[in-house]
Amino acid sequence: MIVPTLRTERLILRAPTMADWPVYRAFITGARAVGAGGILDEKQAFRSFAAILGHWHLKGFGWWMIEHDGQPVGYSGVHNPPSKADMELGWALFDGHEGHGFALEAARAGLSYAKTVLTPRRLVSYIIDGNTPSEKLARKLGAAPASAADHRSDVTVWVHPMESAP
Repeated sequence: MIVPTLRTERLILRAPTMADWPVYRAFITGARAVGAGGILDEKQAFRSFAAILGHWHLKGFGWWMIEHDGQPVGYSGVHNPPSKADMELGWALFDGHEGHGFALEAARAGLSYAKTVLTPRRLVSYIIDGNTPSEKLARKLGAAPASAADHRSDVTVWVHPMESAP
């Protein structure tokens, strides 16, 4: 499986590499990971990192690393592990990269890819209740809150309209 590379005006969405591991580890073992599903220890963090690439190989789609000016600034894309009822469009930024519009730009690219290449029957974003920046971003993408998630009681399912790309 070759992970496709997407390019936006400022970003490159690409496959993860071992060079991304230190910044991913710092993010997913730190306090900011609470909004991305929870803080992991280093062993769990590496399994999570490896699963990003593994999802591409097993399902043909997944998370991309978001690169800006040659540096990883976060990850975004579409995934659907067995624990989730629907295909999910997600995003997370590493420390210090908030407030530049990177998450919105990357999520728009992922949403367009999902609509044109994957064509799911339903695409959602699972957002932890109270994660105001992600709720605001989901609204900008045209998503609306629909229900509580089956897999976590503190998560809301935001449904993306599928009729046209943003």
